[in-house]
Amino acid sequence: MNLGTITGRELWAWRRWAVNIAETSDVRQREVDWLLKSVANLDSLTLRLESIDNDRSIEISMPLDRLSALWIDRVEQRKPVQYLIGRTFWRDFELVVSPAVLIPRPETESIIDIALAASNGHQQQGIWVDLGTGSGAIAIGLAKILPMAQIFAVDTSAEALDIATANAARLNVLSHINFSQGNWFSSLLQLKGKVAGMISNPPYIPSEQVLQLQPEVVNHEPYLALDGGLDGLDSIRALVNTAPEYLQPGGIWLIEMMAGQGTTVVELLARQGNYTDIKIIDDLAGLDRFVLARLRV
Repeated sequence: MNLGTITGRELWAWRRWAVNIAETSDVRQREVDWLLKSVANLDSLTLRLESIDNDRSIEISMPLDRLSALWIDRVEQRKPVQYLIGRTFWRDFELVVSPAVLIPRPETESIIDIALAASNGHQQQGIWVDLGTGSGAIAIGLAKILPMAQIFAVDTSAEALDIATANAARLNVLSHINFSQGNWFSSLLQLKGKVAGMISNPPYIPSEQVLQLQPEVVNHEPYLALDGGLDGLDSIRALVNTAPEYLQPGGIWLIEMMAGQGTTVVELLARQGNYTDIKIIDDLAGLDRFVLARLRV
């Protein structure tokens, strides 16, 4: 095999080897195909049906021995496959990721569609903020779906902001996003009373539960992006209490949360007194995943 190409026969042999390891190691088989999609630019149906001829040449971005070493690392070290490759797919684009940022989850993708559906024409041309941007996934998703809006993205981590900025540049939306380092609204004082929409996927897992998460998560993803305090709601409380100073009347408040927290988050918003139209929105699995509200007019 020449570096850069393999045959269909070699591809299927490698896939069967990797799938066998996955089955005996409590790793999802679909991760094998995700890895192959990333390095060989193959689609899921082709991989599932093994529809490439044995003698066909396939371009590959790394030799199979290197790919095998990565897969062994995935299984033995329980390192997320997205970190091994250094990128992940989210919505209709690809993001660079590292252990400095949380891996964007598929269930979070809906938050962009919820924001669009909740916004009116004026808001779609206004100022939106993504607080705790991490890889920049939400900010980039907003920039793509609200091309007339001004997006401000904030994170406490300088390393995360470097990754988010690079992702925005690679996806040609950097001119639409202003990145800054801070804690929630702390770097956005100039936006008081001007924000059309606030979106956040904050840390929301109770501290005791963080250590019980899968080793792929607790041993590799950034702890500060996971731990939401004693009951998981520390960051959400901060957003409930600080956002009214920054939102325009009728401005959108939208967050992701852990399933089961919806009722409590609704109570926090209602008790704060400045919000209306408060509602829980389920994810595609039917779990309470998002809470949407508006600042009173």
